[in-house]
Amino acid sequence: MFAVIQTGGKQYTVAPGDEISVEKIEGEAGDSIVLENVLMLGGDKGVTVGAPMVAGASVVAELVENGRGKKIIVFKKRRRQNYRRKAGHRQWFSKLRISEILAPGSKKPAAKKAAAPKADTAAAKPAAEKAAPKKAAAKVAPKKAAAAKKPAAKKAAPKKSTAAKKPAKKSED
Repeated sequence: MFAVIQTGGKQYTVAPGDEISVEKIEGEAGDSIVLENVLMLGGDKGVTVGAPMVAGASVVAELVENGRGKKIIVFKKRRRQNYRRKAGHRQWFSKLRISEILAPGSKKPAAKKAAAPKADTAAAKPAAEKAAPKKAAAKVAPKKAAAAKKPAAKKAAPKKSTAAKKPAKKSED
């Protein structure tokens, strides 16, 4: 069985056991991801094409890793204008291993490890929120003290008058 799925603005043809690199998906290695955007299903019974999606179909994948791709160099130049710009870019990606393809009417498996971290982070958030105001108050006070300790601006030296520079007139005897 195979499926054509859409994720990250691109389309991929997948089968169980395939590994694909897609645009970054939030999660950690080992999480189970359910992809709902199935455009087409194919197998022993024939091909089912969605309009635009196949209703009730999904693909279950395991998140293998999140990483960054190879660096590409972006170089812009306008001739005879002394204009050159050089920049690098590394695109984030997620590597997925396709576990199974669920046809319409099949029951959806529960996300294995994705649900457990959510419960842990919910319990950790109140403790972090209680500690945050104390840290924020400590950080604000030194900034105000530093602003009060600034030295006064120095005054510029007075300009010399031009009358003192003029030579005295010589008397003609």
